[in-house]
Amino acid sequence: MCIKVQIAYQSICIWPQLNSFFQMSIFICTLLLFFQLHVKAEKPLCLMMGDSKYPLLSKDGDVTIGALFPVHSIETLPSFKFTQKPQLSSCSSVSLRDFRMAQIMIFAIEEINRSESLLPNVSIGYQIYDTCGSILSSMGANMALMNGQELASGDRCNGQSPIHAIIGETESSNTVILSRTTGPFKIPVISPSASCECLSNRKDYPYFFRTIPSDYHQSRALAYLIKHFGWSWVGAVNSDNDYGNYGMAIFLNTVEKEGICVEYSVKFQRKEPEKLKNVVATIKKGTAKVIVAFLTNFEMNNLLDQIIIQNITGLQVIGVEAWITADSMITSNSFHVLGGSIGFAVKKSYIEGFADFVIKEFWETAFPCSQTKGNSSQYELICNVYQDLLVLKSNNEDVPEQRYASNVYKSVFAVAHSLHNLLKCKEKEGCETDLKIQPQQVVEALKKVNFTIKMGDHVWFDSTGAVVAQYEVVNWQQDANGSIKFEPVGYYDASLPPDQRFVLNTENIIWAGGQLEKPRSVCSESCPPGTRKAAQKGRPVCCYDCIPCAEGEISNETDSNNCKQCPEEYWSNAEKNICVLKAVEFLSFTEVMGIVLVFFSLFGVGITVLVAVLFYSKKDTPIVKANNSELSFLLLLSLIFCFLCSLTFIGQPTEWSCMLRHTAFGITFVLCISCVLGKTIVVIMAFKATLPGSNVMKWFGPVQQRLSVLVFTLIQIFICVLWLTISPPFPYKNMKYYKEKIILECSLGSTLGFSAVLGYIGLLAVLCFIMAFLARTLPDKFNEAKFITFSMLIFCAVWITFIPSYVSSPGKLTVAVEIFAILASSFGLLFCIFAPKCYIIMCKPEQNTKQHMMGKIYNK
Repeated sequence: MCIKVQIAYQSICIWPQLNSFFQMSIFICTLLLFFQLHVKAEKPLCLMMGDSKYPLLSKDGDVTIGALFPVHSIETLPSFKFTQKPQLSSCSSVSLRDFRMAQIMIFAIEEINRSESLLPNVSIGYQIYDTCGSILSSMGANMALMNGQELASGDRCNGQSPIHAIIGETESSNTVILSRTTGPFKIPVISPSASCECLSNRKDYPYFFRTIPSDYHQSRALAYLIKHFGWSWVGAVNSDNDYGNYGMAIFLNTVEKEGICVEYSVKFQRKEPEKLKNVVATIKKGTAKVIVAFLTNFEMNNLLDQIIIQNITGLQVIGVEAWITADSMITSNSFHVLGGSIGFAVKKSYIEGFADFVIKEFWETAFPCSQTKGNSSQYELICNVYQDLLVLKSNNEDVPEQRYASNVYKSVFAVAHSLHNLLKCKEKEGCETDLKIQPQQVVEALKKVNFTIKMGDHVWFDSTGAVVAQYEVVNWQQDANGSIKFEPVGYYDASLPPDQRFVLNTENIIWAGGQLEKPRSVCSESCPPGTRKAAQKGRPVCCYDCIPCAEGEISNETDSNNCKQCPEEYWSNAEKNICVLKAVEFLSFTEVMGIVLVFFSLFGVGITVLVAVLFYSKKDTPIVKANNSELSFLLLLSLIFCFLCSLTFIGQPTEWSCMLRHTAFGITFVLCISCVLGKTIVVIMAFKATLPGSNVMKWFGPVQQRLSVLVFTLIQIFICVLWLTISPPFPYKNMKYYKEKIILECSLGSTLGFSAVLGYIGLLAVLCFIMAFLARTLPDKFNEAKFITFSMLIFCAVWITFIPSYVSSPGKLTVAVEIFAILASSFGLLFCIFAPKCYIIMCKPEQNTKQHMMGKIYNK
């Protein structure tokens, strides 16, 4: 194409043809020189600088489609001595995949030229250049496409390219350069395999289209694939170019959102052997069993060679469309490393007639060495350089596996449909051939194409210039003959609803090393229920320790980040995976402590009943009648109630039992102490009554004694009624003392009420103790005040000791301490007051006489 520079209303035109970086430098310097010298000419000619670069395959037509394919993958540069004109570079190592792309392009064009419905009276020509996998050769071929083959263009440069569209490049980095170069001239570029997401930027690449999906979809699908298999610890390797860097960036961003950790992410270029060795060393040292290889075909071959040399095995490789189905990867040792690999591949389509075309018609009509017309030196040069292509003349076994061929086929038909619309073609009337089609018009027409090819695929371009994302998930497997095959095990279709896009048939997958069991790749094993994950300092979130949940907390799922607190009435089980109801603790009748206390309570009742029976049988004896036998029987009855009230403290607390236990305890003990206090007063009054002229007993006779007991008891009853009315005791689940169990106890309701009950009992006991202590030395043969004093001493000691024990005893022991205090004080009163009398009645009956009882007084 002519590059036109307007200087002072005059133009300078130059035909650049670059075959090397050196030639490009000459061109730029020459252009700058023209700027500086302000060369002027009336009618300047467009002249080509350097030698012409001829297409590998070409054909004339009414419209021309250009193409750039790396038919050869290795370029050998000439020596730059700067003393002579540089020679053309040489290419070697045929890339079968890219050669098939060139063939399918010719096949599609010939099919269109024969069609009566698509461009019926318009022929399509083509110019296919071999880029040799080199950026320099790609640039040279690009410039040759835009300029054409003529050494001079005539009187003036028209600024128009002879090419209406370019199909290529195959690699993303080369396609980026191609699109930026052709962009200023608005020539549409359609790539069948450049999938870099960077090319979706319509601001930078407004004239770029592709028949392969953007890597945005593939990178995200890779992350979803890894998550589907439960792998959380992976390694990542990518090509250090636009294809690898952009694809890996999207992948890393997606896996981070999905909670997948990447142990390492390394990259290298095909011409960096030292960096490649470092990458292999990182893989060997890593612990991840799954590796995502976002590499081009060439770089994956290099990595595979090094892995085989280092004898690294057991890796589950996840591949991308660039290499996962490449025949070049199949070697005698590759399955040892790549067997079981899984990856996304371009959807395979069968193109009818193409297999026969590549072994017959192509070589007869399209291959240059079979032609003799035109510049014979040109064809002789091509035949000498491309002799290595002739070995493929009879080979078409690989054609069914050529997945990118359908993309080239779609690209050619997309251009044809665009031209068909621009030329206003009609099936019977033909096309308006006198219309001049500009490349920019083709760009606009491509945005509107919408057609279906004969394989059934629907073709249209979205807002980014790409087709809808459709991939096959393939698995490297080995058949019975030992041949490697790419077995489809699923698909990804972005046109479907989100929950239907990704489908996998895991039953048919063969894993790394030919294993049938899916490998595990985790930094840390899953934390079982009952534990939580604790991140390891300085490491990714997938590396963690499993910490058991604390008491009262659970985790009921695998890999829980936090333990959940059990509800208030629940507690964690031993495994810490479920919350169970807390054990409810109370002093029951069935446990050992409860049985023992019940036994002593009933034992006390039995002893008291026996004493009462004994006293009743000897009620007329002096020892029973002495000191008011009525108070003695009332005291025995109150002691029976004291023993029995201890039973209300045993068993599950209820609303009624809580009110009964404290009020019964308070009233019965007041009744008991009131009787003792009455007996003490009787002792003192009896002594006073023996003095000459004393009539004290008339002031404290039986009626007054009964009345005093009644009054003292009614005061306690009033306190209890007031307590029960204002804030009665109630059942309470105490969960503060023990976290793992509930103490079912009776809450006092009002601490003041309970204190008043105990305080009143204590007041009567202290009063009784003081009076009995003062009466202990009275001159009676049988002075009951001594025994009352001792019984009150025991009573007070027990209840004084009870207070700290009650406060400090946990749980049901609190109730046990209270029962023990009731029983101990009851037994103290029973034995201290009634045991001496029972001893005399049963063992010393001779002392149970009035004379003996009063003998000491008479002697005195």
